[in-house]
Amino acid sequence: MGELRVRSALVTGANRGIGLGLVQHLLALPNPPEWVFAGCRDPKGQRAQELQKLSSKHPNLVIVPLEVTDPASIKAAADSVGERLKGSGLNLLINNAAILKMNSLDTETLKDMSQVYTTNSIAPLLLSQAFLPLLKKAAQGSPGSGLSCSKAAIANVSSIGGSITEMYMWETAQCIAYRCSKAALNMLTRCQSMGYREHGILCVALHPGWVQTDMGSSAGHVPPVTVDASAGGMLKVLSSLSEKDTGTFLDWEGNVVPW
Repeated sequence: MGELRVRSALVTGANRGIGLGLVQHLLALPNPPEWVFAGCRDPKGQRAQELQKLSSKHPNLVIVPLEVTDPASIKAAADSVGERLKGSGLNLLINNAAILKMNSLDTETLKDMSQVYTTNSIAPLLLSQAFLPLLKKAAQGSPGSGLSCSKAAIANVSSIGGSITEMYMWETAQCIAYRCSKAALNMLTRCQSMGYREHGILCVALHPGWVQTDMGSSAGHVPPVTVDASAGGMLKVLSSLSEKDTGTFLDWEGNVVPW
């Protein structure tokens, strides 16, 4: 697999965990993107300090205020990114922002399930809708036929927790809303792959592994995969994707994950 080559990329939930790792890896590529947009809820806040440090060293990194559950914030982010790109389009949208509630089948609530669904399933739909004109523009401006991430792509960061076949770690963490939201995100990815193929946009769902983040450690165990390995692996997988891969569900090592 070669290195990912994109002119522009946007990562949501980029202030920590996997999102921050993806931004760091994009900036460290041998041919880094001309623009890396890092979406985060509070760019000036305590939790965005690492991002702020990075942006002071990398003029191609732009921190974009983005609350993924707020349509007005999504529209403002799309407008801001569009202005910066000056008509060239966005090559890669990585829908990474997500939340987890440790609720069981007996303790799941309407409030928590609604919140998790809104962030994990509905937000990627709204973001993809808002950035679709920029993704289309990138696809139209790229030479050659076929689909690839260097042309235009949506990568939805999903989870093996959304696999109906696997029911991964059921005994340890039921996380009902999270599992259901990621299964829904997988279906959204399939729908997007069908609907956006004609526009030259590749769509894929990625399982990042069980990663050593605040979310990954919330079940009380030390996850086996580092942020560095997960982020680097996902970008390698993205670099290798072609038309045959649109609508698939893959892990950070490129293996097919059962639906």
